[in-house]
Amino acid sequence: MEYKITFISQKPPCFINRNSLHMPVDLAQQCALKAHNFHYSQINDVDDDNDIIILLIPKTPEDREQLYNLDLVGLVRKKSKKVLFMQEGPAWIFQDLPLHQQFWHYNVLASVDGILCENKTDIPYFAGLVPGKPIFDIPSIMIEDSISEYKKNIKEDKVMMGGNFCRWYGGFDSYVVAQEFELPLFVPSMGRKIDGEEQIHDLTHFPYMNWNQWIETLSSFKYAIHLMTTIAAGTFSMNCGFLGIPCVGYEEADTQRIIHPSLSVKIGDLDTARKLCHKLKNDEKFYKDCSNEALKNYEENFGEKVFLNNMKDRFSKC
Repeated sequence: MEYKITFISQKPPCFINRNSLHMPVDLAQQCALKAHNFHYSQINDVDDDNDIIILLIPKTPEDREQLYNLDLVGLVRKKSKKVLFMQEGPAWIFQDLPLHQQFWHYNVLASVDGILCENKTDIPYFAGLVPGKPIFDIPSIMIEDSISEYKKNIKEDKVMMGGNFCRWYGGFDSYVVAQEFELPLFVPSMGRKIDGEEQIHDLTHFPYMNWNQWIETLSSFKYAIHLMTTIAAGTFSMNCGFLGIPCVGYEEADTQRIIHPSLSVKIGDLDTARKLCHKLKNDEKFYKDCSNEALKNYEENFGEKVFLNNMKDRFSKC
């Protein structure tokens, strides 16, 4: 069954073209589902015959304040058979918001017909928060049309870190553990990059890039590490898996645990992470096995056809 799906988010009205050069995971999910997107201020412009409307609520208190006085679920329920909440960021992120916004967030969760969370490991949290609610993961995904050619690129002896030096990304931990490779270290510039970071003499920062540029850049790397304790969409581990790059990271993120099982450790286990980095660098067979494992697991679990089949199953149960 084909579902008519609309996302309501903080982004302007759009329909994502498959050849777009900027396709982060939330846009890739919309693209694969052939969904339209509308901004919160334009709910009245949404068609009345949707099968599913998905609420993608912004993370920051400034962006959420404009929604506080809205009966958001009530408004969109007039436009759709089902209304779902979609998690963005870690499950607990709303607890960093002002108290009135925390209760508003909880009331939204209690009012929707179902919840889509970013990881299977998040399901017990939401199940305890709003018991009896249908809760499913919405897997991360990549639209491969414009990036498949990058899989052929030659990989060089260098290491890509997954995030900058802040609590959110865990960049300091990744940087220290990655010394085990004894190879040039690189990192992308993210939204939470802190001042002074680019002065680290043995770490090269890439400038901000669109998604297509990022995948092309990443494709030349042989190793990756991402010790990010903030468990969210796991895009970095998925990107590495698509390219066959072994990535050391935390098992609580579905993309890391499923795509790179031999390189996944419990949160905070830097000792094992360091040993895995050493083994990747010094055991050629282990490296090849991890690379092939990543390619296979990505295709079997996060390919677009698998995503669509999974989402049809989830939608049918909401």
